[in-house]
Amino acid sequence: MEQAIPPTGEEVRCEDATLLYMEPRPRSTGIARAMNITIALIALILISPVMLVFAVLVKLTSPGPIFYSQPRVGIDRRRSSAASKTYDPRTADLGGIPFMIYKFRTMRVGAEQRNSAVWATRGDARVTPIGGLMRKLRIDELPQLFNVIKGDMDIVGPRPERPSIFSRLRQLIADYPVRQRTRPGITGWAQINQCYDTCLDDVRRKVRYDLEYLLQRQGIREDLRIMAKTLAVMLRKGGW
Repeated sequence: MEQAIPPTGEEVRCEDATLLYMEPRPRSTGIARAMNITIALIALILISPVMLVFAVLVKLTSPGPIFYSQPRVGIDRRRSSAASKTYDPRTADLGGIPFMIYKFRTMRVGAEQRNSAVWATRGDARVTPIGGLMRKLRIDELPQLFNVIKGDMDIVGPRPERPSIFSRLRQLIADYPVRQRTRPGITGWAQINQCYDTCLDDVRRKVRYDLEYLLQRQGIREDLRIMAKTLAVMLRKGGW
């Protein structure tokens, strides 16, 4: 079953309007960036055999490309004091800098051509058999390590959303855009505390986790702790 994202007709809710004006918890950007690149490079070296095996399985079990790319909304440099001087304010406000995210393909080719953007659901008929296994083990997310090296993402941060979904959610949830004050991540405080989004209430709960991370937890020590918890979540096949 597919569940379409509701239209932007609901009243915008904001539990704390002051969140829109709060600065993220400070951290050393240079050290954090170096840590992300180093960990991503080491991870790619260590898991390259696993990625190769699943790349072959994707190719053998369904027609189409091995990898899947999709536009996502990244960090909003308009709101970043460190980069606002170099950001052109005349450009369109998309909520953040768009980038292409990389994943192993888990759906059959053309699965979304007849549909608008939808949330994933259990037993999604669009997912291939090997794709279902990769989603369960989060193997499909591994190519995003290349996004980390490119600078589109960090390992830890809010999950980046598709532009069409982002534009709706920022109208439905007043403090949703605050998430974009930091780079999006492969994993994060919200991802290890809640499963895939299936409805608007799930998104609202994840936004609270994202804002807790951004305003109270963000830092190198906390990022390392979240990475360790992510491994535990993956091993028990639950959560994110």
